[in-house]
Amino acid sequence: MEKYYHITTYGCQMNVHESEKIAGILAGLGYHACESIDDADIVVFNTCCIRENAENHAYGNIGMLKKLKAKKKDMIVAVGGCLTQQIGKAETLHKKFPYVDIIFGTHNLNKLGELILKKQNNKKPVIEIEENEGSVCEEDKPLRTSYPNAWINITYGCNNFCSYCIVPYVRGRERSRRSEDIIAEAKSLIGDGYKEITLLGQNVNSYANGTDDISFPELLQRIADIEGKFRLRFMTSHPKDFSEELAKVIAANDKICNNVHLPVQSGSNAVLKAMNRRYTREDYLKKIEILKKYVPDCAVTTDLIVGFPGESEEDFEDTLSLVREVGFSSAFTFVYSKREGTVAARMENQIPEEVSKDRIMRLVELVNANTREQSLQFVGKTVEILCEDYDEKKNLYLGRSEHGRMAYFKSPTNVVGEFLNVRINSANGVSLLGDIVKD
Repeated sequence: MEKYYHITTYGCQMNVHESEKIAGILAGLGYHACESIDDADIVVFNTCCIRENAENHAYGNIGMLKKLKAKKKDMIVAVGGCLTQQIGKAETLHKKFPYVDIIFGTHNLNKLGELILKKQNNKKPVIEIEENEGSVCEEDKPLRTSYPNAWINITYGCNNFCSYCIVPYVRGRERSRRSEDIIAEAKSLIGDGYKEITLLGQNVNSYANGTDDISFPELLQRIADIEGKFRLRFMTSHPKDFSEELAKVIAANDKICNNVHLPVQSGSNAVLKAMNRRYTREDYLKKIEILKKYVPDCAVTTDLIVGFPGESEEDFEDTLSLVREVGFSSAFTFVYSKREGTVAARMENQIPEEVSKDRIMRLVELVNANTREQSLQFVGKTVEILCEDYDEKKNLYLGRSEHGRMAYFKSPTNVVGEFLNVRINSANGVSLLGDIVKD
């Protein structure tokens, strides 16, 4: 009799890739993926706690499973990820949702198979949260679900301790994988037909910091040297560690996408200092200048936070002016989310909700205007697109340019995983619409 699993993922691409690792573990135990939770024999919630709404969303979905669990008593419910790794949250989950069978953290994800077997041999809930992040595990066998894209972790954890961020507390201190293992994984993926590789880390720029392994620019170069046609991306970069050497490597390799995500968070020096970002507005602009010097057409995306404790209207205006000055290709915009255990959570002058809402609306309006303007620049041009998927509602294929712009187009045949030249006829915000140009 076949057994089925369902995974619900919250948060960033890091979590998406970790859900692929969870899927690999479950496949190794003989489980098959299913679309509906109702059909699952095991349900896994891979949680995120970077922002309060992600945490609340997870709680809501776990709560909705109570009735199904009462009907399917043999169904296993497992909760893992950043939320559970927070101090005291595993106990809170157990008390609030006693029907959850397994609670595990970010540091023992690779032991999920063992925890499932333990639960199957024991009626009691299994709660195991390891405080020590331990060494980097090189033996994960993810069940990849994002063809033609593939993610590769190069680092885990973070050493930066930005005052608003919970990541160092739930992911641990920064650890880097061995370069030879990363390069071997990239070679294997390219050999298997994957066309876009994204290197993942909380701060990829500081890869191998303090060890005798190669630097991040050297790692990029060695992966770009692998034979075959593919694209190479990376995220996330920390501005304080972005180097001229890295800009030169991007410029020298056609396989490395001219698209850099460089989170600035704020345009105000006062706020940046309070955030413990360890760079100034001027420092950030110098990094942009270096990048544009070597890669003039590089599309720069960023993260922006409004409503950080103590942020004045003048501070916010500094952020708006930075957005205008840099001309970001696009930006992820957020209202500051108070995370217990961080330095910022204890700061005075927390910004009223109505002020933050007003600021985020003004910021989004400006960012969207910039994005629309840049999208219009693609109209009339022929752009190489890597087809990623098919949108059944729109009856169109879709894929991205190296600059990260999503394009939609028709095709009489399945072209997922192919590089195509698409002539752009129109633009709608971040999206482009065009036709395949035949050779």
